[in-house]
Amino acid sequence: MLAVPETSLQGLYIGSSPERSPVPSPPGSPRTQESCGIAPLTPSQSPKPEARAPQQALFSVVVAIDFGTTSSGYAFSFASDPEAIHMMRKWEGGDPGVAHQKTPTCLLLTPEGAFHSFGYTARDYYHDLDPEEARDWLYFEKFKMKIHSATDLTLKTQLEAVNGKKMPALEVFAHALRFFKEHALQELREQCPLMPEKDTVRWVLTVPAIWKQPAKQFMREAAYLAGLVSRENAEQLLIALEPEAASVYCRKLRLHQLVDLSSRTPGSGRLGERRSIDSSFRHAREQLRRSRHSRTFLVESGVGELWAELQAGNRLHGGGLRGEAPVDLTVHQLEATLTGTLKELYKASGGPYGAVGVDLAFEQLLGRIFGEDFVATFKRERPAAWVDLTIAFEARKRTAGPHRAGALNISLPFSFIDFYRKQRGHNVETALRRSSVNLVKWSPQGMLRMSCEAMNELFQPTVSGIIQHIVPRPAEALLAQPEVQGVKLLFLVGGFAESAVLQHAVQAALGARGLRVVVPHDVSLTILKGAVLFGQAPGVVRVRRSPLTYGVGVLNRFVPGRHPPDKLLVRDGRRWCTDVFERFVAAEQSVALGEEVRRSYCPARPGQRRVLINLYCCAAEDARFITDPGVRKCGALSLDLEPANEIRAAMQFGDTEIKVTAVDVSTNRSVRAAIDFLSN
Repeated sequence: MLAVPETSLQGLYIGSSPERSPVPSPPGSPRTQESCGIAPLTPSQSPKPEARAPQQALFSVVVAIDFGTTSSGYAFSFASDPEAIHMMRKWEGGDPGVAHQKTPTCLLLTPEGAFHSFGYTARDYYHDLDPEEARDWLYFEKFKMKIHSATDLTLKTQLEAVNGKKMPALEVFAHALRFFKEHALQELREQCPLMPEKDTVRWVLTVPAIWKQPAKQFMREAAYLAGLVSRENAEQLLIALEPEAASVYCRKLRLHQLVDLSSRTPGSGRLGERRSIDSSFRHAREQLRRSRHSRTFLVESGVGELWAELQAGNRLHGGGLRGEAPVDLTVHQLEATLTGTLKELYKASGGPYGAVGVDLAFEQLLGRIFGEDFVATFKRERPAAWVDLTIAFEARKRTAGPHRAGALNISLPFSFIDFYRKQRGHNVETALRRSSVNLVKWSPQGMLRMSCEAMNELFQPTVSGIIQHIVPRPAEALLAQPEVQGVKLLFLVGGFAESAVLQHAVQAALGARGLRVVVPHDVSLTILKGAVLFGQAPGVVRVRRSPLTYGVGVLNRFVPGRHPPDKLLVRDGRRWCTDVFERFVAAEQSVALGEEVRRSYCPARPGQRRVLINLYCCAAEDARFITDPGVRKCGALSLDLEPANEIRAAMQFGDTEIKVTAVDVSTNRSVRAAIDFLSN
């Protein structure tokens, strides 16, 4: 079967604008943007993808940055002792009584848009600004997931600061990454004064597994702008998927590093008998020793939590679900190899069920009491005071629990109380009496007094979303999938996993199904530490599942009865079927690390130097045409061409990012090749 890229037959409408009609090239001479044509030298049914072991560059140290929605931090390890993970220094500032192994994801820019500070320093400085002065400063918080929710993410996408002013998102992220780069390098210089900085550090950035390719490319572009690495040394930066990082770390854990929630006395916070989980591990070890077969486990990450089934030896293997980002879910199989490689059995899925959902529920509660219009005005006119209020709520949110009996007091900033009286003509106590919210009162100390029922209600939408994503009532739920059958242990990791409300809900829902719910001691640092280990051995995840179907549009010879009549195109006496979707990789297809999909191209015209080929994607596995419902243009493949020479492009779909390389076949010399997912 002959296949011609959909951008072929110059001057014809084939999946792009039909307005131009230059002199057509012969059939098989594709038309693309910039009037670049290409001709395929491979049939539409491509040969079986080839697997090639990825080449690993040598680095002296790996620095991982866990860029979270609520909090962020970095850690590092040296190649000489890769499993000795060094956490970043304790952060200055913060809340009394709280361990500061991470810092809030807060960025403060001057009124002119210059970097001022990040983390606790940014939050505290903004808090101390005069209210009128604060209106001019740009303060960003919890902005990470904005690039995931953006439907048309580009390099020009804007982010809105607390005061309503906007700034390019790329610059905001670059400021934050540059802060971590400088902080980490300073610490490395103090520990190793003689270590050269250039090209000796491998950087790792964590992202949710459910992020699409544009969001991953956006983070890479921000890293380039921040100076972490250069485009010429792109391999110096790795994108790590959060649930994978959790799996990589948790497979190293031992029994004394775990808390088994199923053996905890309700309300006591103490562990009960650990013999049962210990015996489970010994049984798993013996099974693996006898069978030498791999074991399967389930990973959920992105909001604070992790699932896993089964361990070998005296170690646990699993994945993770973080509490700040949306829920990420993947299923991994621990392969019976000396290095304990992982194989993904279920593509990443998830939803917006992070701890930020509790914050939004609190904001909605304030809107019910004081009016949504007032809350919106207060946020805009008194941004620093709004930050104070969210900090006060965060402190009380951490103390919420299913067995708590007493009410919780939340301090309202004086600015809130005064602003409400001026706007409404009566005080906040009157507003509480008049509202329909019965579980929140005004305390004599001048605070909002929330009953434990009111606080727990704020958690319910988020927690229920997590449970419904797992429990197999709907056929689409996690435990209903065949790949997940037989899971015995569930590991909660990440920021939200510290919540007693979430722990109790997960244990109540899944304990009855025979799942053991386990929490690592360093629950909030699991992703970060796993990212360091991933940076030292990125080949640990050997096989991944493609989340989407990817391919290009091509022309095939028209076959009556097989192709729709409306796709018929006749040119120079030859009959073509337009808009055919030629698949590179299918959704849910297992793709090994280093496995390549190859295509060959040659210039269609003398002197042609460059070609752009549109890439399409969809969730379905059986799409036939690029015009089918759900199929959309998602990016462009760019190739530099040598005149009159054949160029072979090799695409890899088994890594955390889709990658492409190309060589001139006649000289075996590498040529420039790139995939752009942000050009739409």
